[in-house]
Amino acid sequence: MATALAKAPNKTSDNDAAERAEATNQIVGFRLANEEYGVDIMRVQEIILPGEITQMPEVPDYICGLINLRGHVIPIVDLRKRFGLPVSERDEHTRIIVVNVGTRTIGMVVDAVNEVLRITEDQLEPPPSSIVGIEHVYIKALVKFDDKLLILLDIESILSREETAKLIGG
Repeated sequence: MATALAKAPNKTSDNDAAERAEATNQIVGFRLANEEYGVDIMRVQEIILPGEITQMPEVPDYICGLINLRGHVIPIVDLRKRFGLPVSERDEHTRIIVVNVGTRTIGMVVDAVNEVLRITEDQLEPPPSSIVGIEHVYIKALVKFDDKLLILLDIESILSREETAKLIGG
């Protein structure tokens, strides 16, 4: 009887661990420079080809401008510039990921959209404190795969509320 009681807690903790490992989230994986990034799929409205972008005066250089997406004006952020990466020419793989940030919608220019990935909580690792600073508030977590890491973005931090309000009012 004592043996059965001793094993029961282990079985429960094994079940809890299995449930955590099975609890999956989906992220949209994309590439910037030579790095892999991702955003929560629940924040993604759609993925579009880059089109005509209306330039705006006196905005930060990482703001490409505005587009009219089916009657909605949304700001477009060049993530390479926002993250301080070298600028590159757009090509046939370049996409705009349209995401919902709070009550606002923004577009993010990325080099290529790779795939939708299923990840578990066990794959998430907080970013090392040595890289998290005021300029890295947009890093939500690192996603561990067998041979690589993916940077999971906190899209709420891509633009500050003040930047968003200046661009599209409100």
